Amino acid sequence: MRVLHFYKTYFPDTVGGVEQVIYQIARGVSAYSVETEILTLTKIKSEGSLFVDNHLVHRAQLDFQVASTSFSVSALLKFAQLAKQVDLIHYHFPWPFMDVVHFLSLVKKPAVVTYHSDIIRQKFLFNFYRPLMHCFLAHVDRIVATSPNYFATSRVLDRYQTKTQVIPIGLDKTSYPEVRPALLRHWQTRVGDRFFLFVGMIRYYKGLHILLDAVQDTDFPVVILGSGPVEKELRRHAKRLHLKNIYFLGALSDEDKVALIKLSLAIVFPSHLRSEAFGISLLEGAMFGKPMISSEIGTGTSYINIHNQTGLVVPPSNPRAFREAMEFLWHHPEVAVRMGKNAEARYWRLFTSKQMATNYVNLYERLLSEKNSDKKY
Repeated sequence: MRVLHFYKTYFPDTVGGVEQVIYQIARGVSAYSVETEILTLTKIKSEGSLFVDNHLVHRAQLDFQVASTSFSVSALLKFAQLAKQVDLIHYHFPWPFMDVVHFLSLVKKPAVVTYHSDIIRQKFLFNFYRPLMHCFLAHVDRIVATSPNYFATSRVLDRYQTKTQVIPIGLDKTSYPEVRPALLRHWQTRVGDRFFLFVGMIRYYKGLHILLDAVQDTDFPVVILGSGPVEKELRRHAKRLHLKNIYFLGALSDEDKVALIKLSLAIVFPSHLRSEAFGISLLEGAMFGKPMISSEIGTGTSYINIHNQTGLVVPPSNPRAFREAMEFLWHHPEVAVRMGKNAEARYWRLFTSKQMATNYVNLYERLLSEKNSDKKY
């Protein structure tokens, strides 16, 4: 079976949650003789194809962007060409240009959409896009929500309950690097071995201003790993608050990330808007046995982190509540360790890449079987 994934960004050009999901699916389904190809856009002048791990990535030139939506004329042509050669199309929502390509390409292949997030920020433009979005979601064969929490709280998905199923995102722990002892010692010397850690892109919905407000007038060490559009603004906010023990590390390698997760006391994840649909770095913390602090926003973050079991869940946009959660884990290390063990056990039970891959392969096979049955009549 050959499957074509279509999304606006992918490794090695960009690093993000959706990219990680596509990567984990591609690696996982290969064990079931599913061949994966990916079509994405690139800012690099020379288009072309390259292998990332065991799958082929085709890159089309990014022409322009409007309201965070990427457009590419060559991607439309390339998609039509590639789609004819595969058995099934796997889209990743949201990306309005993808909806346009789906209809203009006139390709009649089984189609799956992984629904990563509602559209939250572009409310004005969303009014114009809404009819196209519903045409697209109505036309595809299956929609996949990444957690039961998001499925239950999305007004968009509520319209498509009969064609939507939940497949939680999964990670393969063996795809993460082993940490060299020298690197572990390096970070232990620099930031210690008892700190709160945030990992992720520094975007508006990550709620890092809430985290900084929470640690004002405390000595809690906080390590922020990642970069992004609001990083400079966040650094200025930290200066205004005269914060101590805040480490802005920028973007680092996966090995550095794993080293810091292992050294940390807990993972802090203050995302306060539904744009945070799941939380890959939250799941990474659980995978390495760390307790978590997150906010209740009705998304997958509260499927990964269960209050008082794997960590603490607090009201969104509430620095005081977030601070109290940090204080609790700081002063109750034995509880933090127990929660971390519970988090890792939950990872192995629900969130492995193998489980995710098996569910997707079963879905692919059902769709192909249904399409073949339809052709007989």
